[in-house]
Amino acid sequence: MERSRVDDPVTLVTGTRTGIGRFLAEYYVGRGHRVVGCSRGEVDWALEGYTHYALDVADEQAAKALFGDVRKKCGRLDHLVNNAGVASMNHSLLTPLATVHRVLDTNVVGTFLFCREAAKLMKTNGYGRIVNLTTVAVPLKLEGEAIYVASKAAVLSLTEVLARELAPFGITVNALGPVPIETDLIRSVPKEKIDRLLARQAIPRLGTLEDVANVIDFYFRKESGFITGQSLFLGGV
Repeated sequence: MERSRVDDPVTLVTGTRTGIGRFLAEYYVGRGHRVVGCSRGEVDWALEGYTHYALDVADEQAAKALFGDVRKKCGRLDHLVNNAGVASMNHSLLTPLATVHRVLDTNVVGTFLFCREAAKLMKTNGYGRIVNLTTVAVPLKLEGEAIYVASKAAVLSLTEVLARELAPFGITVNALGPVPIETDLIRSVPKEKIDRLLARQAIPRLGTLEDVANVIDFYFRKESGFITGQSLFLGGV
């Protein structure tokens, strides 16, 4: 007889269509979590234990509807990973305003909305783990990515303030900054630029999806309840 999954952890990951998000969805399903994911469109894969929603993370009504559904179907939320993000790799003089709004909407507004709605659900059980993805481009102050870096710097500040605001509810909020990983986000970046970036790391190699999951596992642990408002950058940046 199939066991009940009612006691399994409930984990929400944004941006699960490809790359890091898809890997994390599969990874946490494999670890016995009930995983909820979302992206702007439908995914071309399916996995038992995974539920997908097609939405824009910056759409407030769609976000509220998703969390209402999670509350109704799962009764709680244990973990949130704000992975959804878009980049703009243009010189600031060549960046159109439409791109500025698109990057800020997804990276900042979307992250804020999902943190806010997740916290409302998590506080009912007095427990939660939120992990926001930023980037090593922030401490490295990478030129040619001004609006992307600014948006991810905002995510860092948001993480630090939310950590204080949500601590009374038993919710931790931390950030993770990956180095370049072989995903769709960097495949269009010239190899010379990637090589220059890697050379600025203490450990000069591309990151792996497992590197990312390792840090998130640490943040998710019940024993990590005293760790909040922290930002961990991979690669020794």
